[in-house]
Amino acid sequence: MIARDISSGVEQLGALIADASTVIPFTGAGISTECGIPDFRSPGGIWTRNRPIAYDEFVASREARDEAWRRRFAMQATFAQARPGRGHRALASLYRGGKIPAVITQNIDNLHQMSGFASDHVIELHGNTTYARCIGCGKSYELDWVKQRFDQAGGAPDCPDCDEPVKTATISFGQAMPEEAMQRATELAQHCDLFIAIGSSLVVWPAAGFPLMARNCGARLVIINGSRPIRTMSPIWSSDMTLGRPWDRSSVTESD
Repeated sequence: MIARDISSGVEQLGALIADASTVIPFTGAGISTECGIPDFRSPGGIWTRNRPIAYDEFVASREARDEAWRRRFAMQATFAQARPGRGHRALASLYRGGKIPAVITQNIDNLHQMSGFASDHVIELHGNTTYARCIGCGKSYELDWVKQRFDQAGGAPDCPDCDEPVKTATISFGQAMPEEAMQRATELAQHCDLFIAIGSSLVVWPAAGFPLMARNCGARLVIINGSRPIRTMSPIWSSDMTLGRPWDRSSVTESD
């Protein structure tokens, strides 16, 4: 069922939320673009300006590690200034009201925590860019520490405890997905009665499989999509979606 217009879509979504006992939101980069954080795949997105640095390349090449950290430092002001947007605040309101037990997110910007979600209730499939972690021993580091060491040494620092590289606490291409987060996301998708995907292109797997998992387990599925029709992204979604717009002006599609 495709909403005829924004007003009817909001009304339909409100009715679905009211009828649901457990709502699980699944958020992608589109929910944070109004907060000043660029997405990855749309025109002008991050990957149109910079080639992604794969995990294996980061591990093998000091030059790649230096470049990865230069890019992160260049984005520091953007992440530091960002505040939760309307979508984050709406989900946080439902969380406080008991409708939402947790949020599954592909985002790395920490905005769900800033909006009022407890950290334990934000399932970060792709990690978090607001701090760093040693890829060897797993010790966490503040970004200020990394920047100080980078400036002193003229390059990316290694962990003082184990001499392995220090990386933003995010999941890069080719890096293993976090097992605990994947397990928690699976359990949430399997035991909700309404699953809402917001601002995700639904092309990054395995994360994009959670909406399908929820639907296959009996949940109602709502997709608030970006600027492309879902059929141009994956044939799996062709029966559910039509052309959407940014999340706050989007069409709302409920799966049958």
